[in-house]
Amino acid sequence: MHHHPALIAALAAAALVAAASTLSAQPAPAAPPAPQAPAPPPPAAAYPMTLGDMMNTLVQPRHAKLGLAGQAQNWPLAGYAVIEIRQAFAGIAKALPKFRGYPVGELADAALGQPLNALQDAIRLQDPKKFAVAYGQLTQGCNACHAALFHPFVVIKAPDASAFPNQKFSPGQEPDGKQP
Repeated sequence: MHHHPALIAALAAAALVAAASTLSAQPAPAAPPAPQAPAPPPPAAAYPMTLGDMMNTLVQPRHAKLGLAGQAQNWPLAGYAVIEIRQAFAGIAKALPKFRGYPVGELADAALGQPLNALQDAIRLQDPKKFAVAYGQLTQGCNACHAALFHPFVVIKAPDASAFPNQKFSPGQEPDGKQP
């Protein structure tokens, strides 16, 4: 019976060695997968702006601001507004090259090119009378284009009042309230 404890100890030692070698030969159990963040929602479909959307958001406010700046004889602001109108039409022609089969850029140039050039001249000369005539021509060009594209009911006019209460149109004062 005395031999049995030694035999049991030897067998236990052998079993431990075998178990250790078996464990080291087997891959460790994989860690549980990390919780995954929910998949992001698919991107919203872009809203394709119509020509009317672009005219209402890009052109009409600039037309009004140009008129208000000219009425106030704020020539730097009026010059800026002319540039903004040209840039708006360039962007619109790029975004929507044709409307009802008509080339948007060519229509804008035909209806507005001469009046915009006359406005630039009036602004350069700081001539309120020439500005008023050229602004009237620009407004007529807008309305002629609307009529040609079957929207004669969209009638643009010179602004009576500012729709921009947060913008000063009269010249002569810097943003900090100091006189130049």
